[in-house]
Amino acid sequence: MNEEELCRKKLIDLSKQADRKGIVLFSAFLNLNEQNIYHQSGRLFVTKTECFGGVPHAERQMIAFIPDALSYEWDYPIAALKISPSHPKFAEPFGHRDILGALMTLGVDRGKVGDIVIDDGNAFFLCEEGIADFFAENLDKIRHTAVNLKRIPLSGLSVRQEFTEQERTVASTRLDSVLACVYGLSRSQAAELFRAEKVFVDGRLVLNPSRCCDDGSIVSVRGHGRFLYQQTLGQTKKGRLKIRYLLYQ
Repeated sequence: MNEEELCRKKLIDLSKQADRKGIVLFSAFLNLNEQNIYHQSGRLFVTKTECFGGVPHAERQMIAFIPDALSYEWDYPIAALKISPSHPKFAEPFGHRDILGALMTLGVDRGKVGDIVIDDGNAFFLCEEGIADFFAENLDKIRHTAVNLKRIPLSGLSVRQEFTEQERTVASTRLDSVLACVYGLSRSQAAELFRAEKVFVDGRLVLNPSRCCDDGSIVSVRGHGRFLYQQTLGQTKKGRLKIRYLLYQ
C-alpha cells in the first residue's frame, strides 16, 4: 500500500469510526498533498466533514468527521503556543525551518504540528491539544537561543498572519498567468510548476494551467509560498486585467 492509499484508508477509517461511535473524530494536521487526497475521497466518507487549521487560511488543516444527529457541542483539539526568546537582547533571529527542526528533534510526528508564524521576533505555532504541554515542558532552545513557551488563545493568533496587499496587471486570470505575475516567473516556468504537481488551490491539486483564479481562493505553490486571490478589479485601457491579492509572508 503506497502513501496515498494509506492516507485515504486512514481518513475513511476515521469517518467510519465517528459514525459507529456517534462522536466527532479528528485527523492529524494534513499537508497539501494529504488535503488533496481528502478532497478526492469525499464520496467515500459516511459522515459529514469540515476542515480547519486553527486560524483562517491556515495551510495545514485538521479534518473533523461529524456523525449525523450529534447531540453535543464540539471544537477542534488545537492549541496555540507562543515562542519568545528568554533573553531578547542576546537572541539570534530564527525562522520557520529553525522552529520546525527544534520541534521535530523532540521526536514528534509532523502531523501533530500545524502552521508556524513568525511575528516581530516572536513565533507562534499550532499543535494538537494533547501534545501542547509536552512542547511547553521540553522545547527550551531554538538553534543557540534559549526560549520560553506560553499558551495563547487561538483568537490571539489570527491577527498575526502577515501579508502584503498587492495590485498588478495580467494578460488573463489563468492560473499560469497569475503565478507568473505574483512570483516573477516566465509563463514556461509557471507551466512547469503544474507539471511538477506543485500548485494547489484551496487544498486541491491543480494540473490545468488554464484554469482561472476565483475570487477568495487560496493558491499555494510549493517552494514559492501562497497568496489569497481577492478579486479582478477591471480592465486597463490596454486591455490587461487588474488584479488584487494578499501575498502571505
